[in-house]
Amino acid sequence: MQPKWLEWAKQLQAIAQNGLAYSPNPYDVERFQQLREIAVEIIATYSQVEHPYILDLLSREAGYATPKVDVRSGVFFDNKILMVRERSDGCWSLPGGWANIGDTPSQVAARETFEESGYSARPIKLVAVYDLDKQGHPAFTTSIYKLFFLCELVGGEAKTSI
Repeated sequence: MQPKWLEWAKQLQAIAQNGLAYSPNPYDVERFQQLREIAVEIIATYSQVEHPYILDLLSREAGYATPKVDVRSGVFFDNKILMVRERSDGCWSLPGGWANIGDTPSQVAARETFEESGYSARPIKLVAVYDLDKQGHPAFTTSIYKLFFLCELVGGEAKTSI
């Protein structure tokens, strides 16, 4: 579970972001900017991440605050599961990545599997949806939903990109 301070900071950030997106009142805009600043201070204090970095990160988020969507593929063949090495940390993971605007989640699963492994896979069904904040993963500044698809291997060959 994420620490309570991060949960509060994320909620403050979401309220600030929504207010900045929709408030026509300049005085309210100032108040929402102050609210964002409080969220930044909380995160900077408890995470040992520099204040300017966090402010920049949170300021980039605009519009109504909603969770990000990460899509993963579970590809099984010959009693094995397809895993790929993440560029960000070098750890092994199911192939996948952020959902793109205009793509269905199953299209994301198929594309990410091919891009990250060289294998073509056909998503068969959605098997799980997780709220990352509730799964004990390292904390992130936004909420993330992970969608997991069971996929069938349909072709291709292994490629490495790291």
